[in-house]
Amino acid sequence: VQRTLAAKDLKTARRGALFGAFLKVWPVLIFLVPGLIGAALDARGALAIPTGPNGEQLADQVFPTMVATLLPAGLRGLVVAALLAALMSSLSSLFNSTATLFTVDVYEKLRPQASQARIVAVGRLATLVVTALGLLWIPVMPLVSGGGLYQYLQNVQSYLAPPITAVFLLGLFVSRINARGATWGLGLGFVLGFGKLVVQAFFGAGKIETPAALAAVGDFNFLYFSGVLFLICVVTCVVASRSGEPPDRDRIKGLTFDSIDRAAVRASWDFKDVLLTAVVLTLVAALYLYFSFWIG
Repeated sequence: VQRTLAAKDLKTARRGALFGAFLKVWPVLIFLVPGLIGAALDARGALAIPTGPNGEQLADQVFPTMVATLLPAGLRGLVVAALLAALMSSLSSLFNSTATLFTVDVYEKLRPQASQARIVAVGRLATLVVTALGLLWIPVMPLVSGGGLYQYLQNVQSYLAPPITAVFLLGLFVSRINARGATWGLGLGFVLGFGKLVVQAFFGAGKIETPAALAAVGDFNFLYFSGVLFLICVVTCVVASRSGEPPDRDRIKGLTFDSIDRAAVRASWDFKDVLLTAVVLTLVAALYLYFSFWIG
């Protein structure tokens, strides 16, 4: 989102988003296909996937086992180096975003007269705090997902994405949404999402089963919960916005769907954009249907 907003014009932003959409198709193959190959090799006795204390196969160990078993020494080092480079790139983006969000959206609002050196120091401190909190959260991760890293990522994204999506879409298509509604929608959504994450980690089948209400919340499927959370955030945004003054039309001009320059938007796309969009949607639908029916 940050890179899209920094684009020089609508055409560049759209092409960048389409290119990113093509890149996002690859993780489906990167995450799923090695696991399927590993399961097939294990079934044939060509690969021994490590198992847990109850005899279950450890899904997170499939790829490392394949790399250590099937690749020669030189390629093993190359794969490890590539993984470390990707990890450092992701962490760098995360730390940069964290420092930017805290310093620009929080600290500079509270201390508008702060010097640049002070702002940089606060950003570094915010990064350090987030890193420490992340390390402290590591023991909780297996409790949320049952030990699977991919499952954990999907759980966390399902609790973070609904409030952001609700506010983003309402801000684009409903000009009556104001800052108060967005704040309430995001705040309530994050509180409910984090609450579900904590309850899911400690309550449910095989965990703490009393009280029954918390156990039921802990066992509630995260995909269903994300849909419910999205609806709650939408309703909260609308109600909170209606209880306050409408936003100034001059301030939101060009930012909402009904206030954009239609001629400029139309000039920013052509047949190539339509074709690329259709290709992306077709690829996503084909992969979804193929893996759904094949695995099913």
